[in-house]
This record gives sequence, C-alpha cells and structure tokens, in this order.
Amino acid sequence: MNLETKWLEDFVALANTRSFSASARQRHVTQPAFSRRIRSLEQAVGVTLVDRSTTPVDLTPQGQLFLVTARNMVEQLNESLGHLRGLSMANEALDIVAAHSLALSFFPPWISRLQKGVGELPTRLVAMNVGDAIHVLREGNCDLMLAYYDPYATMQLDAEVFPSFSIGQVKMVPVSLPDESGKPRFPLEGRQEVPYLAYTQGAFLGRSVRMLLKNDPLRLRLRVVYETAMAEGLKGMVLQGVGMAWIPDFCIREELNSGRLVRAGAESYDVPLEIRLYRCSLVHKPGVEKLWRQMMKLPRDFLQA
Repeated sequence: MNLETKWLEDFVALANTRSFSASARQRHVTQPAFSRRIRSLEQAVGVTLVDRSTTPVDLTPQGQLFLVTARNMVEQLNESLGHLRGLSMANEALDIVAAHSLALSFFPPWISRLQKGVGELPTRLVAMNVGDAIHVLREGNCDLMLAYYDPYATMQLDAEVFPSFSIGQVKMVPVSLPDESGKPRFPLEGRQEVPYLAYTQGAFLGRSVRMLLKNDPLRLRLRVVYETAMAEGLKGMVLQGVGMAWIPDFCIREELNSGRLVRAGAESYDVPLEIRLYRCSLVHKPGVEKLWRQMMKLPRDFLQA
C-alpha cells in the first residue's frame, strides 16, 4: 500500500468539515486538487471512504472505520516529529521571508530589539516580493513572514489561519535631491512635470502610492523615467538625481538627517504603512510556538519598531 501523509491529513480535514471546498481552503489547495487527493487515498486503500451523494458529504462505514486509523497515524507522526524537532530546538533557526525593503533596512534593528525581550533567536532570512512571500507562507515553506499589512485585503490572508503581530508603523515619504538652496530639485508642488521613479506594477508599495494618487491631479504631472520593484533601487536612483520617488522612511533616515535627500512634497503626500509579522496557525513548530507565546507576553510598545 502506497500512502502519502498529506492524503491522510486531507481525509481528516474532510471528516471535520464535511465539505470539499472548506477542506481545500484549509489545506491551501484548489478544490479539484483536493478532490484528486481524496480519490488517490481511496484507490490506495481500495475502498470508497466518502459518500459524495449527500450534502454535506458523509463518510461511508468503511470511511468511519478508517478515520480512526488516519487520525492516529497523523497524530503519532506529528507527535514524533515534534519530539525530534524539540530535541534540536536549541540550534534550530526560524525561517523568515520578508519584503526586500524590510529585509535590508527594517529587520536588523528590529530583530536585535526583539532578542532583548525573548533571548537569543537563531534566524534565516530570505528577501522576496510580497506575493512570493505569501505563497511561501501558505505552502508552509517558512515559519514567519515579515510584510506590510494590506488594508485593502488584496493579500487574502485569513486572520484565524494566519495570525499576525503589528510590529511597526512607518510611512513612505516623497523625496528628491536638494538643489543649491536646499529645496527639492523635483518638487511636487507647482505645475511643472516631475520625473518620477516608480515601483513596478505588481509591487506592493507601488499599489499603495497609486491609491494615494488615485484622485489627485498630481498623477498627471508625474513622468515615469524609471521602474523597479525594490525601494533600495529607487533610493539609489534618487541619490543619482534622476528623479523623485516615494521611499519608506526607515530606508532614508540617514539621508534625510544629513540633508543628502529632502522632502519633495508636504506630509499630506506621505503614505502610512503598517508592518506585521505573520505565521500559519496550522503549522506547529516548537520554535515558532515558543516565540509566539513570548511575544504575547511582551508590552505592545516593545514589539513596535
């Protein structure tokens, strides 16, 4: 008999929800893919486990009997793996994925501050765009995700399945090189055309800027001269005097304080952002569980960068 563990987990999920669509969402797969996996399980054990003629679906007598075995196997396997992982937890690093700008400029000081509250915290960090990071989190291929919160819910993350901590309130600021008098070389105020360094179409930060400009006549004066998905890339081009761009304030604090960069527009053109740390509640890794418990005990202002 050739059984895959995920089929057993699928079957247990279906027994709990009695719905193929609900179980597919819970297991982070499409409904057709979930149905094929249940069919594969039935073929492997050689009997029909699910009565598909009823709504909600029910288990056949054979399915009811097999459910006990499936649950025991899944629980024993998880318990064994949890024990093995617990033995090596002291040296086990947490795998974190993060948006590029957060990985480069936000994560180092934040993780240093967090470790003062929870102790030494071995981590592995991978930078990627937000869309890819969400996919990795959903597939269970990382422990934590550091990303900007999406107030428009386009990320489609169920808050119960993917709980989060708010760990930062920041903003994107329109910036430019200064001219000889210290004023922005490319100001947003006025009627002149402005060379604009933009985020690419799929970039999360670009969507936030577009929402700001949606009903503002300024958008008609912005002439795109360069595009990239990364804030650090835009920062480099701003410093070369190519144009102006909206950049997260934590990426440009030194440049603003030293006067190498200046605001290109009033504070009304700032874009507020919230940074959150996400996990998947369906994945039970001892290191993540321990960190989450410790973070829940910390004062809220301690978590905020």
